[in-house]
Amino acid sequence: MAAHHNALVNNMATTHSACGITVMFAYAIPDGIVDILQSVVAAGVTTVLDIILSPVWCCDECLPLSCAVKRWSDVLSWMGGLASDGGISVPPSQAYPWPPRHIRGRTVIAESRPSISSRLSAKKPVFEYEYYQEGDVIIGGLVSAHSRTTEHKTLDGKSILCSLCTFINIEEYRSILALIFAVDEINKDPNLLPNVTLGYHIFNTCGDPKLALGYVLQILSGENMEAPNYSCKGNREVAGFIGDSRFHTTHAMAQVLSLYQYTQLHSYVKKVNYLDSTGAEIFFNDQAEVPTKLILANLVIYKTKTDFKFVTVPLLVFNTTLDDNNVFNIEVNNISWKNATIPESRCNDRCPYGYRKATNGRIHVCCYDCIPCSEGEMSNVTDSETCHKCPNEEWPDETKGTCVLKTYIFLSYENDVIVTIFSLSVLLFSAITLFILFSFIYYWDSPVVKANNRTVSFILLISILLSFLCVFLFLGRPVDITCMLRQVSFGIFFSIAVSCVLAKTMTVCIAFKATKPGSSWRKWVGVRVSYFVFLSCSSVQVLICVIWLSVSPPHHEYGMYSYPGKIIIQCNEGSVIAFYSVLGYMGLLAAVSFLLAFMVRTLPDSFNEAKYITFSMLVFCSVWIAMIPAYLSTRGKYMVTVEIFAILSSSAGVLGGIFFPKLYILFFKPEMNSRKIMLV
Repeated sequence: MAAHHNALVNNMATTHSACGITVMFAYAIPDGIVDILQSVVAAGVTTVLDIILSPVWCCDECLPLSCAVKRWSDVLSWMGGLASDGGISVPPSQAYPWPPRHIRGRTVIAESRPSISSRLSAKKPVFEYEYYQEGDVIIGGLVSAHSRTTEHKTLDGKSILCSLCTFINIEEYRSILALIFAVDEINKDPNLLPNVTLGYHIFNTCGDPKLALGYVLQILSGENMEAPNYSCKGNREVAGFIGDSRFHTTHAMAQVLSLYQYTQLHSYVKKVNYLDSTGAEIFFNDQAEVPTKLILANLVIYKTKTDFKFVTVPLLVFNTTLDDNNVFNIEVNNISWKNATIPESRCNDRCPYGYRKATNGRIHVCCYDCIPCSEGEMSNVTDSETCHKCPNEEWPDETKGTCVLKTYIFLSYENDVIVTIFSLSVLLFSAITLFILFSFIYYWDSPVVKANNRTVSFILLISILLSFLCVFLFLGRPVDITCMLRQVSFGIFFSIAVSCVLAKTMTVCIAFKATKPGSSWRKWVGVRVSYFVFLSCSSVQVLICVIWLSVSPPHHEYGMYSYPGKIIIQCNEGSVIAFYSVLGYMGLLAAVSFLLAFMVRTLPDSFNEAKYITFSMLVFCSVWIAMIPAYLSTRGKYMVTVEIFAILSSSAGVLGGIFFPKLYILFFKPEMNSRKIMLV
């Protein structure tokens, strides 16, 4: 016992011989108190050090001096009662002057220490009462050796300096000593748990459920800081927990431990059955849970003529006695929200129109990403799970929130400037052609007009004029009749024109071959060959077009998928073979005419048209050869635009190449418009 006396006087640490608990003192105790403590220990009260010193939690950092005075007064009062029961003489508290002059530190009992954990929101006291012995198997314990905690605030009362455990519970403290003693006895007997060391980890919860929750996690993790779902000491195993006799702390402890499949709590739990302040029965069911019915209500106060009245409006009912679907019930109609808007707790905004929800791999199912609907799809509800395709005739608008009619695409007189350009070009070229035609009629008997079969020249001018005018069949909204006429008329008129050019080329060739003496070509000289070539070559093209219209005529159709959001109104050629047969035959006539004209291009200039025919056919063939890849690589109205350009440019090339030299002679070189000059 002298060792304890020296420890008290010399401010050193010592170990209690009865329970092996380290008691450290960081302040000097008045000599009178030391004498009393020595007398108590000598009388056999072995727990006095732990019991007396445990509530003395005063320190310079957090408590005013009056706290220390009060705590020492409590100690003396308790010791006075203990002395009267045990026959110990304790001087009255007035014999010791207060406040003591040497209170300047903190008391640490049973390795108690300030809590450094900040993982839980519960406020911890300045000191933790922790009893720990290492072992292979650990028994956890939470005991309320103090009945409650007291918070001490700053002088202005705005913040809390520290929280202290107060009001010792002797019975609970004896439970701690009993558990420690039992563990020591089990470890001493090698036959009870061979090769296994039993340990314990006990905390004093001070009757605070918030502290109990933190201590449970601290026991499970094995370190000073709580680490839920982690064990920082892998060598040990927490076999079970022992709770105290207080309902609130034990119930909080049971709720957490049920998540970790721990069930060896105090037998007190299943025996609890009492009525609370409202008269409701409190008890545990078979799952160690308390059937609970909680009602959250609005207390509405309204004024009458004479006084105020109160009405309780239930908002939320939580009743664990009901089935799972009805445990939680919200009376939505009874809730009055600010600005009449229900607040929402969300981790992201709702997906607007035109978006759909997509999981992002996070833990919470209520968290998701909003991604835009794919092309051609829409969503017209918020937080849509999927996007929907629009009907074939419709397409999503810019926001992808609704479907609108697709835009119809064709060469429109109202919307396309190129149509106006084409129309003006057709009118201009047609006017030029008519001017040449009327000029030839005016100079009908002139040698320049009569040269090389004026009848064929007139047919050529009319076919060129019709080729220009057939462009109007390609403009505007396509219908079945225009689709049938556009390609057929274009093919026939161009074939007639090229046949006339071929007839004129053959006339030039035969005429010069017949000039040789004794030539057999003399019998072919005349207009009959020209008419035969013109009629036979044109008839073949007409026959192809008749078969085309009879077997698979062109018709209009709607191209739904060529361009997103657009419907192309276009002509389906019907038979692709017939279409390319028309183009191929026309190209064959142009190629033959070009070769013949090229062969006779060196004949005398005064009578020879071959040079001009060669140039016009070169322009014609070049245009159509360049048109083919451009035509095949485009769709819709752009394909039609390419074809119209080819028609206009090739027709203009034939018109200018063959007839502009004759106009030049008629209007600017009239002296050359004589039979004598033409025969030279």
